[in-house]
Amino acid sequence: MKKSQRPWIQRNGKWFIILPPLLYLLVFFLIPFAFALKISLAETAVRVPPFSEILSINANGHLHFSPHFDNFRYLFTDPVYGLAYLYSIRTAFFSTLICLGLGFPMAYAIARTSRVTQSLLLLIIILPFWTSFLLRVYALEGIIRDTGLINQTLLWLGFIHHPLHMMRTNFAVYLGIVYSYLPFMVLPLYATLEKLDHSLREAAADLGSPPWRIFIDITLPLAMPGIIAGCMLVFIPAVGEFVIPTLLGGPDSLMIGRVLWDEFFGNRDWPVASAVAVVFLILLVGPIAIYQHYSSRQIVT
Repeated sequence: MKKSQRPWIQRNGKWFIILPPLLYLLVFFLIPFAFALKISLAETAVRVPPFSEILSINANGHLHFSPHFDNFRYLFTDPVYGLAYLYSIRTAFFSTLICLGLGFPMAYAIARTSRVTQSLLLLIIILPFWTSFLLRVYALEGIIRDTGLINQTLLWLGFIHHPLHMMRTNFAVYLGIVYSYLPFMVLPLYATLEKLDHSLREAAADLGSPPWRIFIDITLPLAMPGIIAGCMLVFIPAVGEFVIPTLLGGPDSLMIGRVLWDEFFGNRDWPVASAVAVVFLILLVGPIAIYQHYSSRQIVT
């Protein structure tokens, strides 16, 4: 390498690292989002694809831009979409709290064990990812249905006399989300808790702090980056979940993913479906920004 080339590479070498993810985001996020935004500003039309053009060239050769905002107005006037957004956010929020309540003790226990035991327990947590997500949801359906493993076991033990109705309920949706996304909570919590300096806990105990005070004053603040990262990793995909409410939920489990499916493939109303997707993405920008902030902070520390 020539000496004259080294300063240019040193000045611009970082772009060789940044450029691939930037191109990835451009091709697979910004361009599809631009298409969705364009469709959301169009009108439904009997054609292929089923929406009107908002950009056209008139006889004089001038570019004509004619957006329609009726699709976004429709979202705020029809209560179905508002209820779907609220139900999706509520379901994702409480599912995230349940995952946090279950995942924090699991991650803390794994972080306090030996290295060999940690590897084994982490393998058990990661093992479900080796199978298809759809197959896991179908397997859960076989466990909780009226003739499934849980009801058959409880009937055989004599605890119940009639099968418990768990399928097609909100309970099944919560169970499916917690079952599917719990590892996303455990892994970032473990990564944070495993790096904690336990001498701080020992010092606090020597100074007379009870265990609950040590947890609130030391463990919880130091684990906050992992808590935030785990909550975002669960909340963001759970709020747009489609497979779990479709297979396990009932007719009242109207999450936004099902609404998008119905608008695109049932009603073939692509402009309204695109408007739903655009508003949904805007609602997720805040949680995604919080996750990126704490995840970058966790990497630095």
